[in-house]
Amino acid sequence: MKQIIINADDFGYSRAVNYGIIDAHTEGLLTSTTLMTNMPAAEHAFRLGHEHKSLGIGVHLTLTCGRPLLDTHHTLVDANGDFKSNSNYQGKFHIDPDELYDEWKAQIEKFLDSGLVPTHLDSHHHVNNLAPVLPVFKRLAMEYRLPVRNNFEAAVREFTTTGFFQYEPDVLLADNEEILETFGEAETVEIMCHPAYIDKALLAGSTYVMPRLEELDALTDARIIRKIAEDSRFQLITYGDLSKGV
Repeated sequence: MKQIIINADDFGYSRAVNYGIIDAHTEGLLTSTTLMTNMPAAEHAFRLGHEHKSLGIGVHLTLTCGRPLLDTHHTLVDANGDFKSNSNYQGKFHIDPDELYDEWKAQIEKFLDSGLVPTHLDSHHHVNNLAPVLPVFKRLAMEYRLPVRNNFEAAVREFTTTGFFQYEPDVLLADNEEILETFGEAETVEIMCHPAYIDKALLAGSTYVMPRLEELDALTDARIIRKIAEDSRFQLITYGDLSKGV
């Protein structure tokens, strides 16, 4: 049996993103999401999280979007005090690891202050996997004893994670035999997705917009739901279930 976590990134980005994620869960296949605690719609996401307790919610650690929670940074921000864009981290770059640790710890603590219990950690734009960033990410995962997304270039054995990480949710449109072949021998899988409705905040701030509607449509499509739900070779779970060994 393949235990599958279908996780939506960017909970908290905007109200339209939040509502898309909730609908993908209540009307579709989505089991999990990760929340950007520094973004304007984070409080809205916290409220929705309390209202939908079957949705697994982790922390989407953010370095490349919006403003940091702390105002003491020098190496993480641009002249306006916003996080630097993702392009800043495509080549050589410098960050103060202590600044990053303090910021990401503040993001986790804000999540905890909401009263929600995080199921796992991952990061926006996969920055956790960058060489100068990875030690900080690992330190926090160990400190808070949380499972992590398996997007590492090299295998990690010190954390609870899935056996396979699927970057593209389009795999759900394939027939079930092809899905099983894609996941190989892995018993646990995370499928990453970004379902959302569209609002001005998303249009103005993201380069990934229209595909979110397509993902939401696929995740709530009755035919796709049926072919996954009726196949005993698949079990939909959350990272909370993964850490319990379900």
